[in-house]
Amino acid sequence: MTVTIWIDGWQMECCGESFGPGEVVAWQLVETGAEDHADVVGDRRAAEIDFREEHHGGAGEESVARVKVVGVEEVHCRYEFPPGDTSDGRQPVPGSTAFVPVSRAERWVEGQPGLEFRGYLVTAEPVAG
Repeated sequence: MTVTIWIDGWQMECCGESFGPGEVVAWQLVETGAEDHADVVGDRRAAEIDFREEHHGGAGEESVARVKVVGVEEVHCRYEFPPGDTSDGRQPVPGSTAFVPVSRAERWVEGQPGLEFRGYLVTAEPVAG
């Protein structure tokens, strides 16, 4: 059985450690719903996400889990102000997301041309113990 874990780019930049497929890591995982990530990754990919990794505590029931990393994808998307919006908040542009398979997740990632790095989607297998 595999699970999909979202890791926010800012969390990785703050205090994340590099990892890659085949490595066993211990992360604090929080259950998450598809609506939490659909604006960035789209509805189909958001429905795959089981947990988010959390370095700083957060809402919900947290637990430290050991998982073996199977695959890692960088997630990049374009942000802009919605047409007619007068707020200060840029929004993800639907359909602009790029998923880039990588051999290692690093703390600092440059965005793809015209896109901003938002985080990682990690496929992992739970490890007993």
